[in-house]
Amino acid sequence: MGKKRDIRKRYQNRVVKSSVKTAVGEANEAILGKDAKTAGEALLKATRQLDKAASKGVIHKNTASRKKSRLARKVKLLLAESDNQ
Repeated sequence: MGKKRDIRKRYQNRVVKSSVKTAVGEANEAILGKDAKTAGEALLKATRQLDKAASKGVIHKNTASRKKSRLARKVKLLLAESDNQ
């Protein structure tokens, strides 16, 4: 349709993808740092970002679901590990 519109959409999608990657990265860092409270908060933030990106069509809904599931599993293991100690 329009080249200018494609460029605008590409840049906007790049912004959304970048925020998703940042949120997921922060969650992974908190998990690696063994900080259960921070990891839980980071998981919520990452989940919100993934849901937003999926609803806008920037990433596929199954991709968002898979990433949320993997993060949640890691946080759950971290919480279980911290409870045992």
